[in-house]
Amino acid sequence: MEKYSVYLKKFQIAIMIIGAALALVIFVIVKTVPEVQKIMQLQTDYKTQSASLADSERKLQDLKDAEARKDAESQNLSKMFFKPINEGLDTEAAIADEFAEILQLIRDNKIKTRSVKYDYDPQDDNFVKNAANRYHVCRVSAEMIASYANFANFLRELYKHEHFLEISKIEIAPYEKNKRILLVSLQIKLYAQKDAATAAAEAAAAPPPADDQSDASAVPSPTPASADGGVSPEAAQ
Repeated sequence: MEKYSVYLKKFQIAIMIIGAALALVIFVIVKTVPEVQKIMQLQTDYKTQSASLADSERKLQDLKDAEARKDAESQNLSKMFFKPINEGLDTEAAIADEFAEILQLIRDNKIKTRSVKYDYDPQDDNFVKNAANRYHVCRVSAEMIASYANFANFLRELYKHEHFLEISKIEIAPYEKNKRILLVSLQIKLYAQKDAATAAAEAAAAPPPADDQSDASAVPSPTPASADGGVSPEAAQ
């Protein structure tokens, strides 16, 4: 009988230990779960505020860029056209040196280029329509990846570029996995002045206009370029 009594006491002690452990676990859970929930809520709030901050920064940068574009556009009107050193170049070769300058700006600002497309002497460009014998034209379309700060700095430097160019399109969208990264679609037009011999040869070879009485006011024609590289047509007005 004493043997069974000993076993019973051991069993009771084991039950008490299990009960105490269970009570301790419940106590810990009751105390811990609210803290875990608070931490999770803080993480959610942080992500929300970070996204909101990134969006606010983007909107602020957009406003700054818009203001910079206005200032740069007025400065762009008086810029000289790019003039290649060598003569007798076709459009691709003449534009190559100028595009190399733009490419260096992209590299300096640590912007990744996904794709680049070149459209030489596009027929819808006013310079090609009205002064094809005096200017080379290239429309460059690029898909890029950049941070807000790097792309904003690239745009500022592009606006301050010493030669006349046209920024035709800028489309940006935040990267889904990182809102601080931009997916950029950029389109610019680069212009280069043809040397005098090439311009004269092309002018002589060009057929006479079909209608001498055509409306010259429809599209303004650029002013003749000067020996030092010419100026944009808007500056001459």
